[in-house]
Amino acid sequence: MRLSKERIRHISESVATKLQQEGQVAMVGDHKAFVEQIGHAILEELSVEDRLNAEVRQLLKVYEQDIERGHVDYQRMFTLVKGKLARERGIIL
Repeated sequence: MRLSKERIRHISESVATKLQQEGQVAMVGDHKAFVEQIGHAILEELSVEDRLNAEVRQLLKVYEQDIERGHVDYQRMFTLVKGKLARERGIIL
């Protein structure tokens, strides 16, 4: 994940405040709980890419020998496989 938990909390607070100011949501419960739910949604969305990266690394282990011999560029292959899986699954990166 590229953002710290503190940064996610700050973003969540900003989003919650902006939604309330614009009248997009009407607060009927606890503001803190609302902010926490937004933070959870952001964290979950960010972790999608982390899980995708881990899966691509696992898939590329099959080509480990070719990569070590220099027959395959790991970074290029990683980018191609990641892009293909993201398109197939409808993940926006």
